[in-house]
Amino acid sequence: MTKTVVAAAIGECVHVAGVSNFLRLAESAGWRTVFLGPAVPIQTVLDAAVREKADLVGVSYRLTPENGELLLAQFAEAADELHAKGVRFAFGGTPPVAERAERMGFFEKVFSGNESTEDVLSYLKGEASTAGVVSSYPQTTVERIQWKTPYPLLRHHFGLPDLEATRKGIEKIADARALDVISLGTDQDAQENFFHPERQDPRRKGAGGVPVRSADDYRMLYAASRRGNFPLMRTYSGTDEFIRQAEVFTETIRNSWCAIPLFWFNRMDGRGPWDLEGSIREHQQVMAWYGERGIPVELNEPHHWGMRDAPDVVYVAAAVLSAYNAKAMGVKEYIAQMMFNSPPGLTDAMDLAKMLAMLKLIDPLSGSNFHIYRQTRTGLLSYPVDPVASRAHLAVSIYLQMALHPHIVHIVGHTEADHAATADDVIEAATLARRAIEHAISGAPEMLSDPRVQARANELVEETTVTLNAIRELAAPGTKDPLTDPATLAHAVTSGILDAPQLKNNPFGRGQIRTQIVQGQCRVVDSDGDLVTEDRRTQDCLQRRNR
Repeated sequence: MTKTVVAAAIGECVHVAGVSNFLRLAESAGWRTVFLGPAVPIQTVLDAAVREKADLVGVSYRLTPENGELLLAQFAEAADELHAKGVRFAFGGTPPVAERAERMGFFEKVFSGNESTEDVLSYLKGEASTAGVVSSYPQTTVERIQWKTPYPLLRHHFGLPDLEATRKGIEKIADARALDVISLGTDQDAQENFFHPERQDPRRKGAGGVPVRSADDYRMLYAASRRGNFPLMRTYSGTDEFIRQAEVFTETIRNSWCAIPLFWFNRMDGRGPWDLEGSIREHQQVMAWYGERGIPVELNEPHHWGMRDAPDVVYVAAAVLSAYNAKAMGVKEYIAQMMFNSPPGLTDAMDLAKMLAMLKLIDPLSGSNFHIYRQTRTGLLSYPVDPVASRAHLAVSIYLQMALHPHIVHIVGHTEADHAATADDVIEAATLARRAIEHAISGAPEMLSDPRVQARANELVEETTVTLNAIRELAAPGTKDPLTDPATLAHAVTSGILDAPQLKNNPFGRGQIRTQIVQGQCRVVDSDGDLVTEDRRTQDCLQRRNR
């Protein structure tokens, strides 16, 4: 049965923004809401509670604490009969008034405005909301997504060059209840040489993240997160000994989901020892391993092309191949990553169009055995160095991302252009992100309906279909499924069908493609700067192969 909440600002208080926000959250949690307005007399509130058969009555007062204390005492006395009948009462106000309301002992819950959205939702959903109670916070990705809806999970990368500093930082982030997911950032030796100490280079210890060197190190870092809002923890899949690493991650940090590329983290980008085709096979096996255990999988793939100035069509094709391969490997819970601002010159409208094209092409893959969760993030290379401008960029980017209704927002900290995020940086970035998200959810315009966005998305769908068909033509006779065949996929890179300008002099990529930002889109151009159609480009690649 649907519960009913009646709420108002009482006495002479006309400030109702907090009341409105509370009722909006209540609606998202399944309540029927009745808003009585500002400056409502006490008896009017109680009469409405009786008339509406309220289960919960919320009152607010944001003026002088002394006046508020007297008014709330009168309210408690007048509401005593309803209270005795089981009607619940909650109060919201400024911290000084909330402190006095708390001392009264009448209200079941008192909100001072310092609570997170998660705290308010937890209360409205009838769950314990006290920090330090693990049962209040679901401990698997899908359960936490469902619990937090309509708000996305917040994730941020964190890993300092010192193990102890990272441990303390995780504790601070968890206590602040800033994130739902801490993405543990490890250094390169942890990713590539965890099982091979003889290959580790002491001179690069801590380069790129926390120098984890044992399973106990992982356990210690996970233990640091067991407080506050008990954030989930996850880390990237490494670049060698993939299954052994997966076993360690699952056992020590309860890896909330796997993140692995399809074409990268090998000799092509210098981050691992494998060749291109071999690493594709290994990555597919990792997907299957996690899929067998019901653990979600994210392919952190398409943005690697975008960050190397690949055209929009290659970005989208990489996204489609990612989802397609995950499903083929038995993954049931798939996280589709969408990095905005890659490359940075894209306009907001064309960035949205690119992501929309990606979703149009992968959504048909979804079904009872393949669920797609949308994850958005700001471009790694897009932040300005100026700290004020970078904060604005973070907020604007995340507001734009909310047009896609993401299940997860991967916050890329505003300090990215200057230094690796400290715990304080992470908490500040999460606060900025949360504010942008709340504004978007409260009533953002429907940006995906923009005719320019729709037209470009449809154009990219057509172009990407051409790209994928060209990859199929590369397959050797008798190949069962070219789009999952490692040899064919590797050939898609070596033939230039999947290419990016920054792959010049690469051992596998051709780096022969030319791209340019044209009307906010990243397009393929020839030596004269004229646009090249995807059909012409891919046919040129296929003809070179046949010579």
